[in-house]
Amino acid sequence: MSQLGTAFSEGIIAFVATNIDDIIILLIFFSQIDANFRRRHILLGQYLGFTAIIIASLPGFFGGLVVQREWIGLLGLLPIAIGIQQLISRKEETITVQTVSSDFRQSTPTNPVLSFILSVLHPQTYKVAAVTIANGGDNISIYIPLFAGHDLASLGVILSIFFIMVGVWCAIAYFLSRQPTIADILSRYGNAVVPFVLIGLGLFIMYERGTFTLLPWVRS
Repeated sequence: MSQLGTAFSEGIIAFVATNIDDIIILLIFFSQIDANFRRRHILLGQYLGFTAIIIASLPGFFGGLVVQREWIGLLGLLPIAIGIQQLISRKEETITVQTVSSDFRQSTPTNPVLSFILSVLHPQTYKVAAVTIANGGDNISIYIPLFAGHDLASLGVILSIFFIMVGVWCAIAYFLSRQPTIADILSRYGNAVVPFVLIGLGLFIMYERGTFTLLPWVRS
């Protein structure tokens, strides 16, 4: 029982330590909510991205495989690509969102199962998932040895804590984004800043992971 208690504590500590920066990213996402970008897209995207990180970390439990930090940093290309795409098509997206939003309100399915499936398949969900994977990709190098040190029951406890904490993280970020002062700042500057934040995030991920050392002229 003490081993499960240890796994419980380690799960909370590991999640908070490796995902504290996600609060800022989630704040930015929640500030962008409109008729075409819903809260469920953020929540589902966050879970999809985090699930991908967990799956990539499971080799640590099964054999202790090591993922090189420099190659993990290549995930930083995902938010860079999304940020550039948003800068290029900002005006076009505004028109499209307004058109799609009007159609979306008229054709939203009443069946909750169908609505959930459509949300999972929505491009916005995958945008959030891509940023989540890129921002949390380095966590793989931490989760691999963490998982490797536990049995199946303890791993189950840690993973349960992780997935509960994803929901808690989203709830905290949404609550903060609804605060008048924070919401006012995000509503004024959020749309203009988001592409640059994503590009900066991607560059920081690559720099912090040492990915630029893979370039031949940097090595020499």
